[in-house]
Amino acid sequence: MAWYSQTWSWFEGEWHEGNPGIMGPRSHASWLSSTVFDGARHFDGVTPDMDKHAARVNRSADALGLKATVPVEEIIARTAEGVKKFAPGTAIYVKPMYWADADGLSTIMADPDSTKFCLCLFEAAMGDPGKGFSVTKGAYRRPTMETMPTDSKAGCLYPNNARILREAKGRGFDNALVLDMLGNVAETGTSNIFLAKDGVVKTPVPNGTFLNGITRQRVISLLRGAGVPVEETSLSYADFEQADEIFSSGNYSKVMPIYRIDDRQVQPGPMFRKARELYMDFAHSK
Repeated sequence: MAWYSQTWSWFEGEWHEGNPGIMGPRSHASWLSSTVFDGARHFDGVTPDMDKHAARVNRSADALGLKATVPVEEIIARTAEGVKKFAPGTAIYVKPMYWADADGLSTIMADPDSTKFCLCLFEAAMGDPGKGFSVTKGAYRRPTMETMPTDSKAGCLYPNNARILREAKGRGFDNALVLDMLGNVAETGTSNIFLAKDGVVKTPVPNGTFLNGITRQRVISLLRGAGVPVEETSLSYADFEQADEIFSSGNYSKVMPIYRIDDRQVQPGPMFRKARELYMDFAHSK
């Protein structure tokens, strides 16, 4: 049995089932990490903000020196086509990807004219909001734009997230709050982060160290539209330790509660429930 779930990928003009070989050992991406991707979701018959995810993967390609070769409209259309290959009701992760196949002006640099594209859809259950997850302080920090391509959703950024998660899980936590180089909270190892305190929702202000997530932007807009005060500001780890509620936003599981920070239990509350309800209402309205 394959380690991966049901998967369909659009590559070089046709659909492939399973996990096709799309890179070789000489591919620039396979040894020098010239890859970008994005993640959208199809669930309950809807694919919210697919246009924004498709546009972002093209921006990410440009930021990494690749060539975005597939128009947003085509990515959207191929996604709708691929969804039909799964049983109705299947929760699907939608992953458009670009990578470089050949070296450029030097071995380290990628040749943008060698850019490849793949659209990968695979079965992936949505997170259970009844469970949530626990967090601690991350052992490693987010890089700045001066040191890494943090303005893109680049594959080379994720080994740092992986070691943050590995260290946190080794101490018995599900995830971690990751600090930026100034010591402020940036995000979790997998998603954007919010807290609620005294009726106000707060979230780290985008400062170039983490992606201003599409689901994050949507949640902020929906909460503000419903009259909930939302502040984008610098937040310390202590702010989260003292919060009334903590919740996250991200493409994979949308809006999820944090139920424990270190040894302190945090109950999902009205702000989390409002954010999730508003997001799901928005998603299903599409």
